[in-house]
Amino acid sequence: MSITIKLFSDKRINKSTNQRINNQLHSTTSNYLHVTQHKKTMKIKHEFSQEDINAFEPENKIGLLATVNENNQAHITLITTLMARNSKELIWGQFAEGHSKVNVKNNPKTAFLIMNLQRKHWRGKALWKQEKKEGEEFIRFNKLPMWRYNSYFGIHTAHYMDLTETTEKQNLPVASIIISAILTKIAKSAAVSKSEHRIMNNWTESFFNKLDTLKFLSYITDDGFPVLIPLLQCQAADSRRLVFNTQVYENELFAIKADTKLTILALSIDMKDVLVRGKFTGFKKHRGINLGSIDIDWVYNPMPPISGQIYPEQKVETVNKFDFL
Repeated sequence: MSITIKLFSDKRINKSTNQRINNQLHSTTSNYLHVTQHKKTMKIKHEFSQEDINAFEPENKIGLLATVNENNQAHITLITTLMARNSKELIWGQFAEGHSKVNVKNNPKTAFLIMNLQRKHWRGKALWKQEKKEGEEFIRFNKLPMWRYNSYFGIHTAHYMDLTETTEKQNLPVASIIISAILTKIAKSAAVSKSEHRIMNNWTESFFNKLDTLKFLSYITDDGFPVLIPLLQCQAADSRRLVFNTQVYENELFAIKADTKLTILALSIDMKDVLVRGKFTGFKKHRGINLGSIDIDWVYNPMPPISGQIYPEQKVETVNKFDFL
């Protein structure tokens, strides 16, 4: 399965282009973006419309679920089966084990994001309430083409959540994201960590620096719920630090306090993904461009067949007891 949401191509930006952008964007586009894109407040509601429910049904979409782990930190999982059961409930199907399925049972507070192929997206909060291994929704999930014709595994559990709040349908501000990504690219080499000890490997660092890799940020807010924010402009300054310009989703990004633990999911259109976590060190101008910085201290591979923690490296121990067999 692949998701064909193409935002923009990753093209190298030469020095002359950097200079032109640096000279022009600050005086014109920046002011325009501040007025048109970021001063709008999100409209919050407490039930889905029929239009929302219909928009969530296709399998070919991005569905993200943010949960709270045992350390009160956000964890983000890609769940394409995420959809509305009715105007006040969400459902999703489980085919593999993972952190999110454990997290929701220990702490039912979640955040969700759903984005369709037209780059329309919805964000909100929900409370996990139960799981079932039979019933109408269980049958419904396993009749979806992705799972009905899968020879290796199917959906084995249906999960149910009560909607707390949701945004209205929102357009992804692609033009603003492109400009913010360019500004990040110009300034990021001035924001390096200056440490020789690598955390992300070469593949992960390059993956974050592809402009068509989708990125999403999550952290735990004061009400105990996680929040999800699109952060497509985020890039790696080096193997230890992620940076992002604040020209898009400005109000939400400036609400993040220094030293907050942030989680970032990077996701490609061919379903490769990686999850990192680190401390937010605040905002600072580099080459006249405002950047937020995240110092990474944890890297996780969510991709099957072998998902697991990459950094810090875990000791591999020899199995010499087989009592569980």
